Amino acid sequence: MPHSPRESHMSDQIDAKSVAICDTEPIAIEGIRTLLNQSEDLRLAAAESSLLGGLEMVRLHAPSIMILDKAFGIYAVMDCLQRLRAHGSGIATIVWGMNLSETEALRMMQVGALGVVRKTAPLEALLECMRTVAAGNTWMEESLLQEPARVPRGSRSNLTSRELQVVELVEQGLKNRDIGAQLGIRPGTVKIHLKHIFEKTGIRGRYGLALSGLKEKGLLTLPAA
Repeated sequence: MPHSPRESHMSDQIDAKSVAICDTEPIAIEGIRTLLNQSEDLRLAAAESSLLGGLEMVRLHAPSIMILDKAFGIYAVMDCLQRLRAHGSGIATIVWGMNLSETEALRMMQVGALGVVRKTAPLEALLECMRTVAAGNTWMEESLLQEPARVPRGSRSNLTSRELQVVELVEQGLKNRDIGAQLGIRPGTVKIHLKHIFEKTGIRGRYGLALSGLKEKGLLTLPAA
């Protein structure tokens, strides 16, 4: 007995990566559902409209990819990302939203997001983001980078071992006080180290350091030109 087109499509998606979305807007959820219904390697497994529901959704469905709406609030989303990372589930998380700055994008990645994309991105960019994070890589929409061409490369060779330790902890999102506690030095000393790091590398700001670190380690994937 021949299969219906719907049955054939469901059969094709058996080995597809499962995607869960947690969004404030039902229309956005339906948009993702429609997009993934046309994809052979990605399928929508579940959807929720609250972060608590999203965490429960992860427990019940164990999706490969989780899309979180920044509209829930940056601190609430960051807390959710930290919970997911602490859960050790290995879920690849993507944060998307209408308004996202470079600083916000890097903060999201520092606490566990693998992908950051605007809701206004082309559909192909969103699919590329999902496929990239599903493979264990990071992905950031290029338009989120204020000065992508000016990120120095290979500029850390003249840093001292202590300065490299400070850079590593900055990339993890630690504040000066926490860095000092971790290294057994005063916050004021951390501030001096950062001043020297910025002077030696030409990088401006701690988020610039985080971005540079992701690129130098090959952890940041930008959309193909």
